[in-house]
Amino acid sequence: MLRALTLSIGQLGEPAILRVLGKSLLVTLAIFAALGVALYLGLRALLAAWVGAWGDGLAGAAAVVLIVLGAWLLFRVIAVAVLGVFGDEVVAAVEARHYPAAHAAARPVRLARSLRMGLGSAGRAVAVNLLMVPVYLALLFTAVGPAIAFFLVNALLLGRDLGEMVASRHMDDATMRGWREATRAQRFVLGLVGTGLFVVPLVNLVAPILGAAMATHLFHASRRGTRA
Repeated sequence: MLRALTLSIGQLGEPAILRVLGKSLLVTLAIFAALGVALYLGLRALLAAWVGAWGDGLAGAAAVVLIVLGAWLLFRVIAVAVLGVFGDEVVAAVEARHYPAAHAAARPVRLARSLRMGLGSAGRAVAVNLLMVPVYLALLFTAVGPAIAFFLVNALLLGRDLGEMVASRHMDDATMRGWREATRAQRFVLGLVGTGLFVVPLVNLVAPILGAAMATHLFHASRRGTRA
């Protein structure tokens, strides 16, 4: 996985990668901005009946706090969902440079499927983490238990999402299911590295791009029977 990470970092400056990074960040920020406006308007309407003229200020302050907290908790979910739409461009750029034969034979992922994968990624992340809330709460007495459990769960989910992003260019659904079964351990390690990147300030901004690039190297290494 170190090789995959090194190669992925080496491509960050390429125009094709930078275009995807720019688009992904803009869409992600637009989503959070829209959520912030919706929160503000909702809170203002709710508080107006209780505190009158103070409602605007309180709603604004509460919206800022909630959106900052939401960005910390949901950035990975939304960023990976957005990457689901643009990720095929990252994979194509990596394949064109490192795996030209596979790139020539690949089937570009249609927008409808990209949207479906992105929404599926977000839905799985939200649903699984909601189901895990009792476990997170049960581990509160350990102090670090909830954070470790949250990290591991999201690493598992991220490894699946990133792997499918690449495999969908080369496999049908039935073949992809078999590939997922055969690469569980590798994809989990990929998810651990990717989730770790999301934890580091500033690095988390490029984490989705690096994750998609690393997943490309992992996929082709797994098909050759070598290490990524």
